[in-house]
Amino acid sequence: MTENSSRRVLQRLRSIDWADDFAASKHANSRALLMREYLRRVALWARAYGAEQSWPFFDIVEHVDANFQTPPDIAAEMEEILAGLAPTSVKRTCRAAIRWVALRDTRDDPPAELPDPYEPLLLMYERGGGYFLEEYLDLNGVMIRLGNVASNASATPFVTLAPATLDALDAEGQITYYAKVSDGSPWPNPRGIVRRRIDEGQTCDEAFTRHLRWEPTEYLKLVDLGHNDVDHVKITEIEAASFIESVTTKIRGSSQFTS
Repeated sequence: MTENSSRRVLQRLRSIDWADDFAASKHANSRALLMREYLRRVALWARAYGAEQSWPFFDIVEHVDANFQTPPDIAAEMEEILAGLAPTSVKRTCRAAIRWVALRDTRDDPPAELPDPYEPLLLMYERGGGYFLEEYLDLNGVMIRLGNVASNASATPFVTLAPATLDALDAEGQITYYAKVSDGSPWPNPRGIVRRRIDEGQTCDEAFTRHLRWEPTEYLKLVDLGHNDVDHVKITEIEAASFIESVTTKIRGSSQFTS
């Protein structure tokens, strides 16, 4: 890595609109997933370096290399960008993300065989700003339980961080995902996925199509009426994200699509 990576993080932070309530609401689902993935990753790092008491919003570099000093020019620009940012834990994690990349700039080998701790949080910030920590984590659009190191370290990984995948998970209402399966297309390689959204009493069924977007489908209504020629199983939003990213990669890499 080079110093350019530190400056890229600085530029990302500089570009965030921390007061964009509309974006926070629009991206509520993906922001919640990204925050949960951040909590999972830093729980793993906290365990690896005996920093459980500092979890979750802390500077990992202080535990990886206590003698590391952020380059003066990077530190100066960092403080300029973070001036006035609140709450304190948001500012702390932004500073920690910059210091993490600055540390990696100086090393060819990763400190540990663990996933990048701050990337999910940076993505969450970019999709609608910060959070407030009270009894729950308030992401200005959705609230999630903080949990503890043990519960977060054992959580299911959410590794599909591509913007198109995150966008596909954002929608209004209560959402339930299903995978369409058959003998030739069992889970986890289904024929496709559908979702049912219930918003303000209205039900909307949609399928993720070869056009890489959600489109109306009659599949679930037909199942409700007893037409179940194609079976389906309920899946999590993380499993849905994995399918969406797989299909997106396949379609964008090839003009062919197998339904």
